[in-house]
Amino acid sequence: EHVAAGEDWNPWEAQERDEQAAARRSHEALRQRVRNAGPGAGRGRLRVHVWGKAALGLYLWQHIFEGLLEPADVTAQWREGSQNTGKTHFRFITGPSVVPGYFAVEAEHVVLVLNGREEAKVAHAAQWLLYAQTLIQTRRIRHVAVVLLGNEQCHNEWIWPYLKRNGGFVSLLFVTYDYPLANEEDIFQWPLGVATYRNFPVVEPSRAMLHNPRSYLCNFLGTVYKNSSRETLLEILKQDGLDKLCWIAAREQWQPQETNESFRNYQDALLQSDLTLCPVGINTECYRIYEACSYASVPVVEDVMTPGVCGNSSVYHSAPLQLLKTMGAPFIFIKDWKELPSLLEEEQKKSLQEKIQRRRKLIEWYRNFKALMRQKFINTLENSFLPSDKG
Repeated sequence: EHVAAGEDWNPWEAQERDEQAAARRSHEALRQRVRNAGPGAGRGRLRVHVWGKAALGLYLWQHIFEGLLEPADVTAQWREGSQNTGKTHFRFITGPSVVPGYFAVEAEHVVLVLNGREEAKVAHAAQWLLYAQTLIQTRRIRHVAVVLLGNEQCHNEWIWPYLKRNGGFVSLLFVTYDYPLANEEDIFQWPLGVATYRNFPVVEPSRAMLHNPRSYLCNFLGTVYKNSSRETLLEILKQDGLDKLCWIAAREQWQPQETNESFRNYQDALLQSDLTLCPVGINTECYRIYEACSYASVPVVEDVMTPGVCGNSSVYHSAPLQLLKTMGAPFIFIKDWKELPSLLEEEQKKSLQEKIQRRRKLIEWYRNFKALMRQKFINTLENSFLPSDKG
């Protein structure tokens, strides 16, 4: 009957509605607890909501801000956390039940974390931007910033009309990859981070991680695309028998989800390898770089530009990986995998003490990198959103 009437019938609609209602009730109770969490909660001069509608938001909140989320269950319909820092009180919300118009907007300033990597994601992101625009027009909020998981070839033209500089309402844009229009004024390059959509954890460095000998010189676990430099990499490793010294597990087809076993293997490979090989994919920047840093395994990065419109900007001139290079990332950059055999030969000569010092340096750099990104993010919001104190 529903089909005959031209309706989109969903037999689970009632159940989903009940689940969303229950999630909203749970969220209201949690929000009350956060509100009563203690003296000073929410008294910052600036109240900012961060609406995480892309997995990149979890990297922002849990890895860069070191914020907690309740409930801890990653499958929960609604998760949130809050934090006072500088002049700002941040509240972060994420989950399937975070839907436009179905939750209270209790801040004048909003940061939207959106996925703009492909067409279907862009359509979803546009819905959130239209909702934010309505809130601006009805004066329910004053400012909007966007953190965007950008397109891997930097085709982000769709968001251009939304920016304030082009007559839109988005004051600030933080965008991944080497977006050439980054100008350090209202458009900023943002790190890709770890694959939080695969639940890659926040890793706390341990003594064993820093001091124990590792079983492998290097690792590469990933997809090998036809006619790519990854094929070249594997050939070079096999020719010299180096694949016996490294943890190599290649597959021909990309898999969006890991099994528990494959994910555990991946983490073990990072922990048991001195070097992590990072060949280019669709973009030079990849989750593997940041995940290797988490386990003090030095990224060996293929330092070449990939096809597309990413590249040098008016601010940075060291593409690819402008942001990481500008921040002094202690990685090994190579232009051709033919350099790998001599690199691994040198690696075999290093003492454990040398490797321990290098691990410490990498862990310290990564900690500082995240802290600097956090401070830059906060300062940029405060400078843009807070009224000037001048006369």
